[in-house]
Amino acid sequence: MDCESEAAAIQRGLKGFPGIVELKVYPKSAKVALTFDENETSPQVLKEKLEALGFPAQEGRALAAQPAPWRNPKVITSAVSGILLLVGFLLGFTGIPEIVSTVIYIAAILVGGYYFGREAVEELIYEREVGIELLMSIAAIVAAMLGLPGEGAMLVFLYSISEAAEGYTEEKTRGAIKALMDLTPKMALVKRDGREAEIPVEDLNVGDIFIVKPGQSVATDGEVSVGESSVNQAPVTGESVPVEKSIGDTVFAGSINGEGALEVRATKTFADNTIARIIHMVEEAQEQKGRSQRFIERFGKRYSPAVLLVGLLIGIVPPLVFGSDWTTWIVRATVFIVAAAPCALAISIPITLVASLGTGARNGVLIKGGLYVEELAKVTVVAFDKTGTITRGEPEVTDFLPLQKSGDRDGFSPQEILAIAAGIERRSQHPLAQAVLRYTDEQSVAPKEISDFRSLTGAGASARVDGSSVYIGNPDLFQNRLGIDLKVASADISRLQAEGKTVVVVGNEGEAWGLLAIRDNVRSNARQAIRALHAAGVEKVVMLTGDNPRTAEAIAREVGIDEFYADLKPEDKVVRVRELSKRYGHVAMIGDGVNDAPALAEATVGIAMGAAGTDVALETADVALMADDLEKLVYALRLARRNQSVVNQNLVLSAFVITVLVIGAVAGLFSLPIAVLGHETSEFIVIGSGLRMLRF
Repeated sequence: MDCESEAAAIQRGLKGFPGIVELKVYPKSAKVALTFDENETSPQVLKEKLEALGFPAQEGRALAAQPAPWRNPKVITSAVSGILLLVGFLLGFTGIPEIVSTVIYIAAILVGGYYFGREAVEELIYEREVGIELLMSIAAIVAAMLGLPGEGAMLVFLYSISEAAEGYTEEKTRGAIKALMDLTPKMALVKRDGREAEIPVEDLNVGDIFIVKPGQSVATDGEVSVGESSVNQAPVTGESVPVEKSIGDTVFAGSINGEGALEVRATKTFADNTIARIIHMVEEAQEQKGRSQRFIERFGKRYSPAVLLVGLLIGIVPPLVFGSDWTTWIVRATVFIVAAAPCALAISIPITLVASLGTGARNGVLIKGGLYVEELAKVTVVAFDKTGTITRGEPEVTDFLPLQKSGDRDGFSPQEILAIAAGIERRSQHPLAQAVLRYTDEQSVAPKEISDFRSLTGAGASARVDGSSVYIGNPDLFQNRLGIDLKVASADISRLQAEGKTVVVVGNEGEAWGLLAIRDNVRSNARQAIRALHAAGVEKVVMLTGDNPRTAEAIAREVGIDEFYADLKPEDKVVRVRELSKRYGHVAMIGDGVNDAPALAEATVGIAMGAAGTDVALETADVALMADDLEKLVYALRLARRNQSVVNQNLVLSAFVITVLVIGAVAGLFSLPIAVLGHETSEFIVIGSGLRMLRF
């Protein structure tokens, strides 16, 4: 399937076929998705029907591929047409009757024009549309009727070459999807009934245990049940550094195992794993057209009939009104129809867009259609959620300060204070408690045994240690509820809070023993990414957070945020995004795709970060960054802007070539072969220009 007209032929051929309930054709992916009633038809019958239509279904996971040129009917008919054209041209020098070369030229027209001529007729009859193929067919026929069969044959030959090459161009743009398909192995080594056996990955069931040897690709999404290894997730997320995996960790289909063998419990079937979802999203995105592409298509539907009408007027009006020579003006009209045909204009946007979407997916950036590529290219403001986006979303203990002993009490050692804190926090489910436990574990401190644990809502927790009450919580708990003077620690508390850290105090009813400072640390490349956003042309970088203003200010200052808004509820973030849109225009909102769903929906472009393996994030956002990497956002913006730049270059080139050819055609400066050559050359240049996005 090379083009929209062939997709339409499949649609017509299957429409009303017994048993088909739902049908969708993806011309950019060479794919047909259908739902059928098994009581009325079967896969085999449907395959036979597709084959009868001239589009045999592929077996297994094979992506539709063009046959070798010497087996491609379009290439063969084009080559035969070219040979006949050459023979007719050479015979013209031998002195044989002109009728012989004329017959050969007509044969070249019929052979070379068979496929695009048939498309022209089908489009006219079934779609009620005048397309480029019809313009070319009419031009060739008129040229032959005017006694210029050689020119007509050359037109057909050159245009048939471009038609034959179109399939190989489409196949090139599908390279990104093919690369994604090739990421997963065809076979998986699975453990069943105490035995190991190799089975096709399509036969893996949820719950199956499969083995991934060093250097192998992971067959489907799963959870590590045995073993430890580093796994290269770059094929899925675009991350450059391998990630350490151990028991309980998630692995994605298509990621590459490192040095250790892993046993993985499948959590998704092959058809539903991360790679399959990415492929499906890219296929859907490639069919979603941007505003400019839809405009060009609407323009083309009116433009082509207008070209035909103007061509008729050029051929008829001067001879009728001014008594000019009929042959001269009909020839000019024919040249005009060829010169004005909008081939390059029509292909300039989709070829670039499809290449961009595929390249983005290969680099861990999923953009859900041409509209969002266009909108992303216009973004002037980027609004970030804080937690899990600018920060890691996992609080960490950054400081531990034992306080000076008071009175004659011997006090506790730093390790003992940490052991008491860990003993209390071990009973808590609060995220800050988990941060304390991770810290004490890193310090090799064992939690102290406690009793009578009590959670103090909004303040902290208490317990009994060796018969005495101990507390862990915020400074207000000690100052206001326990009446303890924290003067000795006030300078440290103020300093830590000014750095955006949450201060936790450990002590008893009489005094404080130590301070723990906890913060959700910023990502290591956050400052670099925000600097790169400014360099890429983003005017404002804004942070929207539900955190307190003091923490928000510290984070914003640290990473170079221009503006921040704190103490925001989800509905407040929506209001802020709306205000930013009114002030600056196009706003991109980046968050986790779940909690920030309303704000993502309100923004011009909603972007979910770290979406690999997260169904909700993949569904809610317009753009999904597969990795937890802010620099992927910079890449997405650069990709979108480069796409728009290439599209604009192609449009300008196409319009310039058409204008020059049309002026030359009407003025009688260009012959039919020159017009055809200029027309086809511009088309190939536009295709080559668009395919540059495959290497971005």
